[in-house]
Amino acid sequence: MTVVRRPGIPARETGHEDLVSPVNSHNEWDPLEEVVVGRLDGSTIPSSHPVVACNIPPWAARLQGLAAGFEYPRRLIEPAQQELDQFITLLRSLGITVTRPDAVDHKQRFSTPDWSSRGFCNSCPRDAMLVVGDEIIETPMAWPSRYFETHSYRELLKDYFRRGARWTSAPKPQLTDALYEKDFRPPEGDEPMRYILTEFEPVFDAADFVRAGRDLFVTRSNVTNQMGIEWLRRHLGPGYRIHEIESRCRTPMHIDTTFVLLAPGKVLVNPEYIDVDRLPDVLRSWDVLVAPEPDPIDERLLKMTSMCGKWLSMNVLMLDEKRVIAERHHTGMLRALEEWGFEPIPCDLLHYAPFGGSFHCATLDVRRRGTLESYFD
Repeated sequence: MTVVRRPGIPARETGHEDLVSPVNSHNEWDPLEEVVVGRLDGSTIPSSHPVVACNIPPWAARLQGLAAGFEYPRRLIEPAQQELDQFITLLRSLGITVTRPDAVDHKQRFSTPDWSSRGFCNSCPRDAMLVVGDEIIETPMAWPSRYFETHSYRELLKDYFRRGARWTSAPKPQLTDALYEKDFRPPEGDEPMRYILTEFEPVFDAADFVRAGRDLFVTRSNVTNQMGIEWLRRHLGPGYRIHEIESRCRTPMHIDTTFVLLAPGKVLVNPEYIDVDRLPDVLRSWDVLVAPEPDPIDERLLKMTSMCGKWLSMNVLMLDEKRVIAERHHTGMLRALEEWGFEPIPCDLLHYAPFGGSFHCATLDVRRRGTLESYFD
């Protein structure tokens, strides 16, 4: 393994001050020191749009369209909030600094010259921002309802910037009809893969990327197009490589239930979505760990979480190369992690799924104790 080290966290000079960036995260497994955790306050069912509906079953899309713009019901909010509070308490008890976005009323309508929408929620900071080293990148998301989502993080972003972090925003997309394939329908299992996004402009969610030092991995999806991947490749420059992971999911959205980096030399893959023989060549020396079939959960809850699907059992948060927070109800995953040499910490977050995911989705690791390295030949 080639190791490329930089001495400590980068310092930025502003005027007469030398600032040490509070943002420093190069991979998914260095010891976690600071993390942003999302909020459920003001969560609103996302506005009806083909880019939202394409990832859920037709019956769910019809219900979502009828409820769009209304607040999530209390019977969904309350158990999710209780679990979220316990998760935050657990992180703090482990000595990890937890920061939060501002609470927002997502029912407020907003517009551009081309369209108008209401908001969604700020439950998943992993989608809206990508941390690469000492830089936070605001991503150009494809859902109109998420257009201003990072505004709820602005006080945090400004604080990190004042203290020395780099702060970048990808080009704000127009999100006109030209970005979306007209009359799109997801491909059947025997049909060639197709996506709702055109290449009209760059769009991507940060949750379609995972980081391994100088190498990043990405899945093209219904929220991330090739222009978005290419924008990030050019922005990061020749010091980084981006590898595309081919997914067999018919409605792909976010990599963290498909391909999960656990530690140097160890990657967890979804056997339903990943053909191990088609993984990028750089992974040939890594241990490929195949996720166990998820444990059955309450059928009604599974229907409400259909956008995330049953493989949320893979949506874990690495605290370091050994310790990992995983969902308490997914006992098969907990056992598998132990067998692979990890130290799982069970926690409840099952009811968070209707708001976008689980532990990885609900967080953004801002600072991990480590340096920039290359983990591949």
